[in-house]
Amino acid sequence: MKAMILAAGLGTRLKPLTEDIAKPMVPIVNKPVMEHIVELLVRHGIRDIYVNLHYYPHAIRNHFGDGKAWGAHIEYSYEEELLGTAGGVKKLEKELRGETFLIISGDALTDIDLGGLAEYHRAKRGIASIVCTRVDDPSKYGVVIADEEARIRSFQEKPEPGTEQSRVANSGIYMMEPDIFDLIPKRFYYDFGSQLFPDLLENDIAFYAYVHNDYWNDVGSIEEYRRGNFDALEGHVRVNIPGVRIGDDVWIGDGTVIEEDVLIVGPICIGAECHVMTGAKLYGPLIVGDRTVIDEGALLCRGIKWGEGYIGKDANIVDSIVCYEAEIGEKAAVMRDTIIGNRTVIGEGSVIHPSVRVMPGSIIGKNERVKKESEEPPEAP
Repeated sequence: MKAMILAAGLGTRLKPLTEDIAKPMVPIVNKPVMEHIVELLVRHGIRDIYVNLHYYPHAIRNHFGDGKAWGAHIEYSYEEELLGTAGGVKKLEKELRGETFLIISGDALTDIDLGGLAEYHRAKRGIASIVCTRVDDPSKYGVVIADEEARIRSFQEKPEPGTEQSRVANSGIYMMEPDIFDLIPKRFYYDFGSQLFPDLLENDIAFYAYVHNDYWNDVGSIEEYRRGNFDALEGHVRVNIPGVRIGDDVWIGDGTVIEEDVLIVGPICIGAECHVMTGAKLYGPLIVGDRTVIDEGALLCRGIKWGEGYIGKDANIVDSIVCYEAEIGEKAAVMRDTIIGNRTVIGEGSVIHPSVRVMPGSIIGKNERVKKESEEPPEAP
């Protein structure tokens, strides 16, 4: 079986994390989320993989190359203008048409049993099977309404609380028969959810809901992104965490140096070639990316630090996300629910208050206090 990974989207709901990075490349436990998808496919024997690209395409190409490092063969389809989920698949009709194929989002985190999905799809004999996940809050998702035979009868897009007709969400994972290509127009923007699936309903073409019990997270918000990282650390989703496992819940990457008197309370993943200096305190759940320097006495608690960059002496970072190549000065403090964008520099002694979003490339001087706009005091009359 062949698979197509959808990786062309803009990831606008994850900004500023995706301000200058494609959403499939945001890291989950120090790997791009799409890398976990590639590993999932290979684990299920799916090695012929196609990927559509649009936003920051070179980053994805450069990381994955031809796929050999993962035991796969990867080819790419660049979309100068977005073609939509179905339109992007139509562009690869020649490559995919020969047999049943899989479509999967490159920006979601899941350990779904693809073998079970394939068996279900063959048994149902529909033109498509949609993977559906039970959700606590249907108002955040497009929900799927199916009959007692699991044949899909309608959809509800983000229903208001109390009006939902279903509590299973479309997970953006589809198994399809080649006949589906006959229903997708060429060279047009065309979407599965808003166009193709309603067309199937209107033409009484059978397709089915596959409700699974595995892990799925659409990484569709900052909170879901944070939860996906922590769920991976805590073993709620089956992924390969890089590094050597020490005890039950600490992973240390190759070439990392941890000096004496460093406090480490898991679950924690520390990347490769990091340097953690004397007296630093690391409290999980915490992810520290490759080639990060953590100076003496720094405290990191319940957070995500992407690769590269520097955390200064006696600096504090609590329950926040710090992106690539950021530098946090000596005795600076980054408080809860804050995001520090790529290549940001925060000066010595500065305080970043809760829930602040610092855009990539920002420079904050010494001893400054940065608050949310709503926190700023009113101007004097």
